[in-house]
Parts: sequence; structure tokens; C-alpha cells
Amino acid sequence: MSLAFASWQDFLAMGGYGFYVWLAVCFTLLPLALLIAHTCWQRRQLLNSVRQHQARERRIRAAKMKQAAGQAAGE
Repeated sequence: MSLAFASWQDFLAMGGYGFYVWLAVCFTLLPLALLIAHTCWQRRQLLNSVRQHQARERRIRAAKMKQAAGQAAGE
């Protein structure tokens, strides 16, 4: 088995088309990296929103229970 390129410089030059090849690689990998980062950020935001909603529901439920207990004690 032989290597396709004799040196790293040949690899980076890509037979004279290195600029276009590496530009295409960058234009492919950069959006993918941004998509992954955006997805992680959105997931974190969604989980925070769910936690806030659950905490609010617990506070409302606790306030209703306290109000019901106060009314029962006042009768």
C-alpha cells in the first residue's frame, strides 16, 4: 500500500487545487459545526424553559393547597 502524497505540502496543495479543496472543506465543516452549536444551545434553552414551567406549576399547586388549608381551618 502506498501513500497518495509524498509530503504534507503535497497533501495541502492537492495537486494545485488545494485552495479550492480546502475552501470547500471549510464551507462544509463550518456550517455543520454551527448547526451542532445551535442545536446544543436550543436544547439548553428548551430544558431551562421546561424547568421554569415545572417550578411555576409547583408554586401554583403549593399556593392552592395552602389556600385550601387556610379555608378549611377558617370554617
